[in-house]
Amino acid sequence: MAKKIMGSAKASRRKSRKKASAIQARRKKEFMFRGYNMEQLRAMPFDEVLELLPSRSRRTYLRGLNYEQQLVFDKLNGECDEVVRTHRRDLPILPQFVGKTVAIYNGKEFVEVELKPEMIGCFLGEFVQNRKAPEHSGPGVGATRSSKFMPLK
Repeated sequence: MAKKIMGSAKASRRKSRKKASAIQARRKKEFMFRGYNMEQLRAMPFDEVLELLPSRSRRTYLRGLNYEQQLVFDKLNGECDEVVRTHRRDLPILPQFVGKTVAIYNGKEFVEVELKPEMIGCFLGEFVQNRKAPEHSGPGVGATRSSKFMPLK
């Protein structure tokens, strides 16, 4: 007996379309900051990087860093691999800092933050909460004498 052919040409086309439309693995999108990738940003001179930053961050560097900010800047700009601990929350993040880990003080403890490319131009303190959300108890409990009355159901 001859072998029976399974499916028609239409079925095979449908099958190939279904296979092509299946979800494929997504490639990670390359990070771009104002049209430049990370290698280009790191290769740029400091003045050109400043031109790309938002105005508040740019102004911080143009006016000059104070002594404490300069110490943190030098540690982050260097080739150290250990965690840099700092109280300075007002230092803008540059492309040279990406990949480093910083322990930022929030008023109670040091919180470790790994600097990512998306953080460029933001200040260190934006990524560490220094205020805790209030946690209220039940409404009216213990507030007045009338709140002690609980009707029976």
